[in-house]
Amino acid sequence: MVGTTASQGPHRLVVKVGTGVLTAGAKGLNRPRLVDLARQIATLLSRGHEVVLVTSGAVLAGRERLRYPHLGSAIPYKQMLAAVGQGRLMHIYEQLFEIYDVPVAQVLLTREDLHDRHRYLNARDTLLALLERRIVPIINENDAVATEEIKVGDNDNLSALVANLVEAELLILLTDTDGLYTADPRLHPEAQLISEVAQIDAETYRLAGGSRSGLGTGGMFTKVQAADLATRGGTDVIVAAGGVPDVILRLVAGERMGTRFSSVGDRLAGRKRWILADKATEGVLTVDAGAAQAILCGGSSLLAVGITAVEGTFERGATVRIADPQGREIAQGVVNYAAADLAQIKGRHSSEIEATLGYVYASEVVHRDNLVLLRRSEKPIG
Repeated sequence: MVGTTASQGPHRLVVKVGTGVLTAGAKGLNRPRLVDLARQIATLLSRGHEVVLVTSGAVLAGRERLRYPHLGSAIPYKQMLAAVGQGRLMHIYEQLFEIYDVPVAQVLLTREDLHDRHRYLNARDTLLALLERRIVPIINENDAVATEEIKVGDNDNLSALVANLVEAELLILLTDTDGLYTADPRLHPEAQLISEVAQIDAETYRLAGGSRSGLGTGGMFTKVQAADLATRGGTDVIVAAGGVPDVILRLVAGERMGTRFSSVGDRLAGRKRWILADKATEGVLTVDAGAAQAILCGGSSLLAVGITAVEGTFERGATVRIADPQGREIAQGVVNYAAADLAQIKGRHSSEIEATLGYVYASEVVHRDNLVLLRRSEKPIG
């Protein structure tokens, strides 16, 4: 067996398993695959690592229990299947981890749990308490109550948010393919596996394409999305085939497999991790080239004078996206002014805010301490 010691590899990691991995290509949950997953995680725990498991499969477990009924794709049907399947899936995990004397805990999350600052911190405290006591948190999106407005959308992105939440050093996304290829290997046999991606850009997303799976909600595109989020929070990400023997142990030991996405820059402070986690942004502020350059390269706050357009309806304290003159998102942050106020003060100097509005909250629209870069620039923007 290939492994590592507590002094090697990441101390804290998140492992996400997709539906295709859990079924091993079959119609229902593959018990041997689940047993092997529990064994590998138990081995990591015995070597001093901390592991969070993000799992798909609740809806599938519900279908399995109800003998694969023919239902529509409407959200209520999926919620019904998830309500049946979540308990069943967790019961299976609990039984299998019990073989290795590893306690587990179920944690169900929705977007709202990560959008609200207090609930975000509560979720973080719960997960860290579980890890401290060598308990494996098993996380799934709360499909039984989630709606389109609050769904994270897929467990790839959920796993990135969880990695961000617990400040994991490594996120492993296990799927039914070997990683990111130069083209779809199912259509292009000559396609080559990309072993490492130093920076995620538009070309990376183009290569990822869309989902072709009929079982899960994700695909390589959502895995690149997840890697984009996690790496900006300081977490390395590896996409690899879940059916490879001892895949988790080998990856933790440093073996080169799948596609690795390297983390970008320094690890973010806790508040900036929360800002980054809040993908349900409420508006967009477009800035001029000078402001974009100052934010990306100068570590500056966003001032009203650099704003050229305001989109959306939001209040003071909302999380908004910041876009450059070409419409490319460059940052995300918490605003000190409501959208209606910004419509009046955009393009104006900070010294003019009070005269325009009759009051002033701050000289900055978004302070740099409440701002997270989504990309970096090494050349002038314009």
